[in-house]
Amino acid sequence: MTEPFPLGPALWAATAPPAPAMQALTESGRADVVVIGAGFCGLSTALHLAEAGLKPVVLEAREIGFGGSGRNGGQVIPGLKHDPDELVQMFGSERGERLAAFGAGTADAVFDLIAKHRMDVPHIRTGWIQGAHTAEGLSVAERRAEQWSRRGAPVRLLDKAETDRLLGTERYRGGWLDGRAGAVQPLAYARGLARAALAAGAAIHTDTPVTGLSRQGATWTVRTAGGPSLTTERVVLCTNGYSGDLWPNLRQTIIAANSFQVATTPLSDNLRRTVLPEGQVCSDTRKLLLYFRLDHTGRLLLGGRGPFREPKGQSDWSHLERIVPKLFPQLAGIGFDHRWCGRVAVTRDYLPHLHAPEPGLLIDIGCQGRGVGLQTRMGQAIAASIARSDPDALPIAPTPITPLPLHGLHRLYASAVVAWYRLQDGGL
Repeated sequence: MTEPFPLGPALWAATAPPAPAMQALTESGRADVVVIGAGFCGLSTALHLAEAGLKPVVLEAREIGFGGSGRNGGQVIPGLKHDPDELVQMFGSERGERLAAFGAGTADAVFDLIAKHRMDVPHIRTGWIQGAHTAEGLSVAERRAEQWSRRGAPVRLLDKAETDRLLGTERYRGGWLDGRAGAVQPLAYARGLARAALAAGAAIHTDTPVTGLSRQGATWTVRTAGGPSLTTERVVLCTNGYSGDLWPNLRQTIIAANSFQVATTPLSDNLRRTVLPEGQVCSDTRKLLLYFRLDHTGRLLLGGRGPFREPKGQSDWSHLERIVPKLFPQLAGIGFDHRWCGRVAVTRDYLPHLHAPEPGLLIDIGCQGRGVGLQTRMGQAIAASIARSDPDALPIAPTPITPLPLHGLHRLYASAVVAWYRLQDGGL
């Protein structure tokens, strides 16, 4: 896999509290559970395993939150990509409603953990607005608001006037507001999860790439690049968009698309009163959706699709910089001081996937751009399943690892689809 873009240019690396002191694994040993990957899912899994009385060890190839967990837009949006009624159609009434309820609680999981562990994480919970840019988008907003309202969620439709006022732009025809949502400083949150996991009794080793997994009987051996190995009866692999070839064919089950983001210089007080004045976060109904929010330093963040390859230079973000004054004319001439990107793990059916290819190994992959809440709650579920030896604690049943057909050609195909969507997506 191509070397990933570094974490450092991200706004989050510049504004997060320091990470807890970490070091590489230097001695071989044994663990109750080995968790591979120190992102939201891995850290949440480790925290909840430790709180259940187990001794998990987390192995991370680089640093806490190096992958998508430290690079995303920080929007905490409940639900899955599929609407609740769609899940019922796909899985039946009982399983579908159970999965919808799991998705409904993903934002609660994040904000409850921040409060419980008193994490030093800038956050806000004033809701998420999905802006509708077309008549079709308005129909989507109406359908989603109706379905969630029927299930008791604090949601409501927005007419154009209220959408204009809450977003600070006249580019949308209306939308809907989900009051369960909010935003976090994502790298600060990842580091907060790590601190909480350590305090609960977990061990975390950074700069420790895992190079091999093997099983003999009920015992797994987890080998690392530095030489030491761990033995365990349970392994949880959660590397998502940064999955390599550690487990056969896993990387070929997803499209690891790059999501690009820019952040402006801090807005003046006058400008801040005209852009998202009540602090909601937003993503829209475009096929190539745009997402934007203010952060705790007063910068406007805007993200969207960029090249599938890793960026080569500043021009790879120029399309986003051009969009900002089109959305917000009052920001014409604003400067940009951070540009970064991160990989999003997209599955073929737009659902999170769990795999259990051998006894004692559980793999989590696929967040579809909603990883903050989804992977936090998935870690809770994985930990409960392991601690109680209860597969029913998982929100979805594990499925076989099934590579995407002609996976090597998917980037070419996806690039063509992206170009087509840009022509259809409303002129921005």
